[in-house]
This record gives sequence, C-alpha cells and structure tokens, in this order.
Amino acid sequence: MRPNQNYDFIPYYEDKQNTKVKTIKFLGITLDSNLSWKQHIEDITPRLNKACFAIRSIKPFMSVEAMRPVYFSYFHSILSYGIIFWENSVHSKYIFKIQKRTNRVITDSGMIDSCRELFKKLQILPLSLLMFVVKNRELFK
Repeated sequence: MRPNQNYDFIPYYEDKQNTKVKTIKFLGITLDSNLSWKQHIEDITPRLNKACFAIRSIKPFMSVEAMRPVYFSYFHSILSYGIIFWENSVHSKYIFKIQKRTNRVITDSGMIDSCRELFKKLQILPLSLLMFVVKNRELFK
C-alpha cells in the first residue's frame, strides 16, 4: 500500500452503486480515501477532550485511586477502540498528547512535568506501549 494512493470508496446498497465518497464510517471507525486515519483521529479527538474535561470536573471529589476506573471506562475505551487499525498513523501523536494531559489532570501534575512516572504511578500504558501490546498479544499470555 502506497501512502498517498487514493482508494475509491463506492458504497453499494441492494446491488446498486452509489456515488463516490471521501470518507465512510463503519462500526465506529472512519475510513478515508487515503487510509491515513486522519479523519478517524479528528473524529475521536473531541470525544477524548470531552472525557478529559469530565475527568477534570469530577477530580475535586475523588481520589486518584477512584479516578483510575473512571479513566478506563470513559477515556481508555474511546482510545483503544480500533487502535489496531489507526495505531501507525502519523496523526496519533495528537491522541498521545490528550492522553498525557488527562494523566496530568488525574494526578494534579503541572504542564511541564514528565508523564513517564505518571504512567507508572497510575499503571496506565502510554499509547505507544498500548499499540505494542495490541500487536504482540501472544507475548503477554
């Protein structure tokens, strides 16, 4: 597959061809004609930002230990859905930034604090490690 090669998505319905489309959403994953995953990442970015805001809103009322299940049920579920497809996209760095920001919110850390120790403290896999685990599941049995 060539990186800049276009793929025409021509949806069919009842054996009839419809018009060409640039993007198509299938099972919650947005495919674009270049298979760059840019559109999918643009679609989940606002959802992850909303999850981060929700975590920020409830943070004053909960401990760090109680925030972990909230993180996994709200943020991580959005983050990990379909990751096996879009993980190698150059646009995934934006998702990683949101993940780091969310971890800083949970731990009340500053903007310039390193997230490496935060990930360890919260026992959360960073996006890059999460992608490695998804690719190599047989190594983690």
